[in-house]
Amino acid sequence: MTTPASPHLSRRLGPVMLWGLGVGYVISGMYFGWNLGLAEGGTYGLAIATLFSIILYVTFTFSYTELACAIPKAGGVFDYATRALGIEAGFMAGIAQIIEFVFAPTAIAAAIGAYFHIFFPQLSIDSIAIAAYLIFTGLNIYGVRAAAIFELVITVFAVFELLLFAGITFPHFKMANLQQHAFPHGWVGVWAAIPFAIWFFLGLEGVANVAEETINPQRNVLRGFGSALLTLIVLCILVFLSSIGVAGWEAIVYPSPGATPSDSPLPLALSRITGDSGLLYHLLISIGLMGLIASFHGIILAAGRATFEFGRVGHIPKIFGNVHKKFKTPANALLINMVIGIIALLSGKTGEIITISVLGALTLYIIAMLSMLALRKKEPELERPFKVPFYPYFPIIALVVASVCFIAMVTLNLFLSLIYFVLLVLSYIWFHFFVKKNKDAADTIA
Repeated sequence: MTTPASPHLSRRLGPVMLWGLGVGYVISGMYFGWNLGLAEGGTYGLAIATLFSIILYVTFTFSYTELACAIPKAGGVFDYATRALGIEAGFMAGIAQIIEFVFAPTAIAAAIGAYFHIFFPQLSIDSIAIAAYLIFTGLNIYGVRAAAIFELVITVFAVFELLLFAGITFPHFKMANLQQHAFPHGWVGVWAAIPFAIWFFLGLEGVANVAEETINPQRNVLRGFGSALLTLIVLCILVFLSSIGVAGWEAIVYPSPGATPSDSPLPLALSRITGDSGLLYHLLISIGLMGLIASFHGIILAAGRATFEFGRVGHIPKIFGNVHKKFKTPANALLINMVIGIIALLSGKTGEIITISVLGALTLYIIAMLSMLALRKKEPELERPFKVPFYPYFPIIALVVASVCFIAMVTLNLFLSLIYFVLLVLSYIWFHFFVKKNKDAADTIA
């Protein structure tokens, strides 16, 4: 538990900035990666998986908002689970959250590096990606309001780009293109497409981690969460239909017959209309970089808060729970996250790292819903400025869908799942034999 003397973050964020953060955390998922699910399930397979993903995020987001409004702390699910399920469950939830938020930016940094490398071939992809880490970590240290304003601006550009993309491609939309080879692997393809459907929305829960820095969080967290989710659902549907409707799903997965699957569906769709050398094509792709930057910068912000809370309560060295004296931001937490992210980047295993990140996210969703259900019974008198609609159906639906998605991820990625579980076990051993043992000894002495 924190004490009155514990470091605290300053409240500077309103609902518009929360919208910018929520959409910004996620929007890169509209630009790359999701189309790989088409190779697994075809149009219908990914569409069905995406429908379940939308159901998951609608039910989860409203349920998570109740927790964020009732317990507006920077640790997010760590604080909720600790209060509802105990310190050990809280620790495991917090570790899962840190795994998601610390490793997810690695893949996005690699994509940013690959993009700039096209224009500056004399610079390596890794050096560009490392420069991105340095720049945006520095911006986050400078101040949360400056970071949030920047996030809002580039998110607006990224949303505008997606709307412009849809405006250009929809006149060329043909329903027949959605039906080409639409269900190649049947329901097995739906199962395999689940991770890519989740990628559409991964990271939205990061809004809860800035609740402690939000003005009137009991009202504004709901407004920020809700408006961000609605925006993302509309963009998801627009991008899905307009991309595939141009020439079928295979055209936005394979640059040429027999080629390796591409993770750049929007450029492939645009090239069918404008070619790949026109001014409009390059303008749209350049603006599209904003989507990558928005998610990269936003998740760095959320990750800093998750690590900060772990340091503030002593689950990791206290130095990472300090607030910068001048800027009032979790500078040390942001720096250690950057170091870990760069090390992961240099491993060259960005695809594998993002899979582990998704496993962390699903673990977070499962523990969060269990925490919400437990808190309703354990603390019925807890002030809840916002209550999830259709209780208990929403949290139960979110819990079931997240569990099914987690099982799908594990069965499809056995080796990576083993690595993920090893990380959890090693973290738990550290906590049980060093952190918790020392806390228990201190409590006995006191």
